[in-house]
Amino acid sequence: MEILTIDGLCKNFFLHNAQKEIRSCQDIRLTLEEGEFIGIVGLSGAGKSTVLKCINRTYLASRGHIYYQSAAFGRIDLTEASEREILYLRRNEIGYVSQFLSVMPRTTAREHVMNALLETGVPEGEARARAEEMLAYFRLPENLWDIYPNTFSGGERLRLNLAHTMVRQPRLMLLDEPTASLDNKTKVLVRDMLMRLKNQGASIVGIFHDLEFMDGLCDRVFNISEGTIA
Repeated sequence: MEILTIDGLCKNFFLHNAQKEIRSCQDIRLTLEEGEFIGIVGLSGAGKSTVLKCINRTYLASRGHIYYQSAAFGRIDLTEASEREILYLRRNEIGYVSQFLSVMPRTTAREHVMNALLETGVPEGEARARAEEMLAYFRLPENLWDIYPNTFSGGERLRLNLAHTMVRQPRLMLLDEPTASLDNKTKVLVRDMLMRLKNQGASIVGIFHDLEFMDGLCDRVFNISEGTIA
C-alpha cells in the first residue's frame, strides 16, 4: 500500500528585496510504499531538502499535492491539511531528522528525548527508560544527558536529533543528511537502527551524500538535478 504519493510538487521562493523568484523543486512525482526506504541524491542546492520540508510542511508547496496515508486521518493531502492536523502528525506519525538541533529552552538532552514520548501519552517512567536506552545506543555520553544541548558539538547534536526521532518509531521518517557529521562507528549504529525500524514497518525517505551508506539500505534511489527528478 502506498503511504506517500507526491504529485507535481513545486516550491518557489520569492525574494522581495530583489524582486526575484527562485525555483527550488519542480514537478516532483514519486510514491513511497509502506515499509519502503527511498533515497534522494543530488548536488547541493538541487532541491532535495525542499522536498522533505514540503512533506513535513515546514514549507508550504507552491503547487502540487502530497498525499499521506495517515493512521488517524486516512488519506490526507499534506499541502491542504490544517495546522492542528499537521501538529498531530508530527507528534504521532511523522518524524523528521535534521542536521540542525531545535530544542525548547532549558530542556536537557534527556528531557528532549523523553518529551518525544510524553507528548504521545507514554507514562513518564517508561519514557525515561526508553529515552535513556536510545541515548546510550547512540553513544551520547551519560554525563551530557542532563546538560543543555546548546553546548554540544555538531556530532552530538545530530545524535540527539536521531535519538529524539527514532525513540518514537514513527510510521513515516524523513531524514535530511542523518550522517553528515558522524564518525564511521556511529554511522553503523544509525544504519542498524534504520534497518530495524524498516523491518518493523517504518517507511523512510532520506537525503544522502554518502553513497556507500545507502548501498543495500535503500530500496530505490532518486536523483534530483536542478529541482527535478532526473
